[in-house]
Amino acid sequence: MGERLQIATAGMHCISAWIARPKGMPKGGVVVAQEIFGVNAHVRNLVERLAEAGHVAIAPAFFDHLEQGVELDYDEAGIARGRALAGELGLERAVADVMAAAEAIASAGRIGVVGFCWGGTVALLAALRHGLPAVSFYGARNVAWLGEATDVPLQFHFGERDASIPPEAVQRHREALPHAEVHTYPAGHGFNCDQRADHDPVSATLAWQRTLEFLNRHLAGKV
Repeated sequence: MGERLQIATAGMHCISAWIARPKGMPKGGVVVAQEIFGVNAHVRNLVERLAEAGHVAIAPAFFDHLEQGVELDYDEAGIARGRALAGELGLERAVADVMAAAEAIASAGRIGVVGFCWGGTVALLAALRHGLPAVSFYGARNVAWLGEATDVPLQFHFGERDASIPPEAVQRHREALPHAEVHTYPAGHGFNCDQRADHDPVSATLAWQRTLEFLNRHLAGKV
């Protein structure tokens, strides 16, 4: 269902993206913000699942600015390399890529963003900076930005056993963004990814259901 294409970003630098389209009229468009592991098989699968649910979905390859075709393993070496690439690229540049991807699928209608891990914070920033309805999965870097007020629709998903996001950090989301949906699960970091040791199928299924309901409400206008 999916395919790779090139999109122009700020400064007219082109990066690749994985896109999938639904059968029939789309409910809206969704930009998927990758983890630190690149637009790998897991991220491509998420794009295709969103298309199956009725959305035009696209995942821009943020790291193409630095190195083409990055797909890292979920191991210590992959984590170290992914963190280095994310640090070199920076969040603001990734947010700009989200907006370039949103423009590329603008004909789909209303656009939202769903992000995971590092991309969870990218999704939050796309909401804060550009008003995109956003779903943020286990964004460990979110807390630094919670002082920025917004009434944009937001939904957060956290694992209760995630050592990188302690309970007090989750509570800060509730206090800073009282209109947002904040969900927790009996799981660790990365619980939505079936390629990670922390994958929790029950939690992942529930979180995905809530994500699709959120997108239906705020992009398609229905549950």
